[in-house]
Amino acid sequence: QVQLVESGGGLVQPGGSLGLSCAASGSIFSINPMGWYRQAPGKEREWVAGITRTGITNYSDSVKGRFTISRDNAKNTVYLQMNSVKPGDTAVYYCNTMPVIPAYWGQGTQVTVSS
Repeated sequence: QVQLVESGGGLVQPGGSLGLSCAASGSIFSINPMGWYRQAPGKEREWVAGITRTGITNYSDSVKGRFTISRDNAKNTVYLQMNSVKPGDTAVYYCNTMPVIPAYWGQGTQVTVSS
């Protein structure tokens, strides 16, 4: 049974920083590329960043240069460092494989950017 558990969300001021973590159980982590996704109120879930097993990264244009995705294969954990956050980054953040496996969606972690 694969489980993905996101953590680290919270309230942060515009221009601030926040770090998210996603702990994975099961055997997927060492095999699959992993991604971070987010869903803002009233909007569809969107892809934010991705990382291959060997550490090659890519980002959506909306977060490029501000967010950094990384992974620790030994800990089965993927991270998202969010810098220079904006109110538009407010959303529930999720991790999943790339491409997405719908059964793997977790509860996500809420990030709210507000002064």
